[in-house]
Amino acid sequence: QVQFVESGGGLVQPGGSLRLSCAASGFTFSSYTINWYRQAPGKERELVASITSGAGSTGYADSVKGRFTISRDNAKTTLYLQMNNLKPEDTAVYYCHARIKLISYWGQGTQVTVSS
Repeated sequence: QVQFVESGGGLVQPGGSLRLSCAASGFTFSSYTINWYRQAPGKERELVASITSGAGSTGYADSVKGRFTISRDNAKTTLYLQMNNLKPEDTAVYYCHARIKLISYWGQGTQVTVSS
C-alpha cells in the first residue's frame, strides 16, 4: 500500500535551517508529482511546494519562495524539503502528499517549531 514516512522536524531558532525527508513506498514514485503541505494550529492545511515527475519542475507558495527547496531522489524513493531562514510563521506540521489514481495519500507529518 502507499505509504509516506516524514522525518527531520524539530525545534529551531529563527533564521535556522532544517531538512525534511519523506520516504515513500507502495507505488511508482518516479511517475508522480509529490507535494509538501503544512498545517499550523487553527489554520487550514496549505500547499508549500511541489515537484513533478520527469523533469522535476518545482513550484512554491509565495511565503516560502527563495527560502525552501524541494527535491527528490527517485532511486531512493525519497522526497526532501530544505528549509532555510526559518521564521516563526513556518511553525506547523509538515506532510508529504501525492494524488495517485484520483486518491490522495498523506504521511503522518513531522512537527517543525521555529522559536527562540
